[in-house]
Order: sequence, then C-alpha cells, then structure tokens
Amino acid sequence: MFRTKEGFFIVLLVFVTLLNVYDFYNDYQESEHSSIHLVVEALIILLSLTGISFLLHEIRKRQRETEQLRAQLSLTRADLQQMNDKMRQASRQYGEVIQEQLATWDLTPSEKDVALLLLKGLSFDEIATVRDTKEKTVRQQATAIYRKSGLNGRHEFAAWFFEDFLS
Repeated sequence: MFRTKEGFFIVLLVFVTLLNVYDFYNDYQESEHSSIHLVVEALIILLSLTGISFLLHEIRKRQRETEQLRAQLSLTRADLQQMNDKMRQASRQYGEVIQEQLATWDLTPSEKDVALLLLKGLSFDEIATVRDTKEKTVRQQATAIYRKSGLNGRHEFAAWFFEDFLS
C-alpha cells in the first residue's frame, strides 16, 4: 500500500505524535502546569495528526489516479490491439486485391514476384539479389509487367495500386 518513503514519514509522524501525547499527558498530570505550554503541545499534536491525515489522503488520491491510469492504459491497449487486427485484415485483403489484379493482367509467377518486389520499393539490383537472378532478367520482367498492365514504368505501376489510399 505505501511506498517506503511515504511509510517512513507516516511512522515518524505517528511516533512524534505519540511522544507529544505522552508529554502532554504527563504535563497535564503535574500540579503546576503552564497553560501556554499545554496549548503549544496540543497544537503540535494537532499539526502532527493533520500531517498524518494529509499524507494518507494524498496516498489514497495517488492510488486512485494510478488505478484510473491503469484502466485507461488497458483500454488503450485493447484499442491498439483492435486497430492492429483491422490493419492485418486490411493488409490481407489488399494483398488479395493485388494478387487478383496481377492475375487479371495475366502475369507469370516470376513476373508476379517481381511486381510485388517493385511495389515494396526494391531496386532492380535488389530484386535480382533476392530472386538469385541477373539484373537484366529483372529489367526484362519489369518491362513485360508494364506492357501487360498498360502502365508506363515503375512509378505509374506503384501509383496504380496506391491511388485508392490517397483519396
């Protein structure tokens, strides 16, 4: 419940308060006691009790705030998980749309692979390395992709697929 520092100060204030109560009681029992001295000791006891109450109140307040933040964080995590699920689903569906369009253009399996790598932004050299082929072969396949799709190059090809996201 308490943090070490907070618990220390509460215990310290309780200890000081108990010592002051004991001193107040002993001074009150004496036959000659000063009223001013008793009033000062009573004020010290009252201030100590006020300090204890204040610390306890602040600790409870901070615990409530912490619980609220934890609940809010839990909701945010759930929302993020839901968004991630939606993004994965949209990505899957978009992948299917891309595959359907590549099939509509009657691309060969090799051309489909190159087309997907082009959409991911890889250079001809990078595609050749990934596919373990020559860059010239990748360029020829890219040319075939552009011809079959009726598009004029890499940028127009990528824009064709991403156009719907921009509007």
